[in-house]
Amino acid sequence: MHIAVFSQYHTNPDCPATSRHYSLLAHLAKSHRVTLITTRTWETQRLTHLYPWLPEGVEMRAAEVPYANKMGVARRVLAFGQYAAYAVREGLRLERPDVIWGISTPLTAAWAAAQVARQRRVPWVFEVQDLWPSFPIAMGAVPTRFAQNRLFALEKSLYRSAQHILPLSPDMTRYVQAQGIAPEKITTVLNGTDLELAALATPEAVEALRQAHGLAGKQVVLYAGTFGRANDIPTLVAAAELLALRRPNVVWLFMGLGFHEPLVRAAAARCTSIRLVPPQPRHTVFGWFRLADMSVVSFLNLPVLDANSPAKFYDSLAVGTPVVVTNQGWTKALVEQYGCGWYAPAGDADALAACLQNILAQPETLRAAGENGRQVAAAQFDRQQIAATVQRVLEAATSQSE
Repeated sequence: MHIAVFSQYHTNPDCPATSRHYSLLAHLAKSHRVTLITTRTWETQRLTHLYPWLPEGVEMRAAEVPYANKMGVARRVLAFGQYAAYAVREGLRLERPDVIWGISTPLTAAWAAAQVARQRRVPWVFEVQDLWPSFPIAMGAVPTRFAQNRLFALEKSLYRSAQHILPLSPDMTRYVQAQGIAPEKITTVLNGTDLELAALATPEAVEALRQAHGLAGKQVVLYAGTFGRANDIPTLVAAAELLALRRPNVVWLFMGLGFHEPLVRAAAARCTSIRLVPPQPRHTVFGWFRLADMSVVSFLNLPVLDANSPAKFYDSLAVGTPVVVTNQGWTKALVEQYGCGWYAPAGDADALAACLQNILAQPETLRAAGENGRQVAAAQFDRQQIAATVQRVLEAATSQSE
């Protein structure tokens, strides 16, 4: 079977990114022909060169379309349009696929997949990574009612035209169902994590990391990910400064890049308990998570963000580090159900600092929560299992269309 994959961003474990689809593509390519239509955005951002850029058996067609988290709205829209145009052109040129897998975000990538599927008369499967256009609208990136309505109409047309839909969280699944899509047309596939990479975070590797960065005898809180507008970074910085006053033995590591990097850098300059860590390649980030006593997964207090499926959430639990979440969606329900983390309300620095202060003073509670997280990750978050589910959906889409 020939699978054409439309994804604007491709990463591998050498990149400071989740590399979710690297794992899934590697699984698919063992038994099917796979053509990836993407961009070279991340290829120059590799921090190491330990892994091949493409999994074995995957063919790539890539456009030169720059993209960065710091870009403004107009520049991002241009990048989305450039990739969509390229993807449609290449999708019509390549040998006819049996099924197309369109991955959003952005929504324009899924649109390109749908256009090619219609013209080539093949089924397509829609993976919903974020709720577009609800997310950019909530962030104020689509100011006019006319544009919002057009985007919502596009979203619903894509749901209808797709043979099957793959949302990345239970809340996203409920949202899609609320758009009038039949439950049998939807399969939830969590973002998940790479357990084989998590296993590289051995006690010896973590201890070496701790010594190298002067963290011996310290308790560590970690935020790892994008310093984006949606991630409520100002609240985390304020909480870190409060925590430094209450528990001087705690070091808060901020690992990543993004819009709020200057804010984090300034806080690290004035507070020795705050440290800015440069982005790390995917295959080493698990060591940092295991080094931490707790991690924080934060978003602004916007209902659309409650549905998010952030990679750092899964990565932390995979190595036994409990998580504090600040949104009220399915991640809050999960950490409370399995006892592997805690909730602190978004935008409330004092509440977050108090939560961390309280839990850090309870080592046995931390240990038990970490073990609970490790167990749930092994049972539910393994990307090899998720890849097998995606493969079954793609194969079924082909047979259902015959």
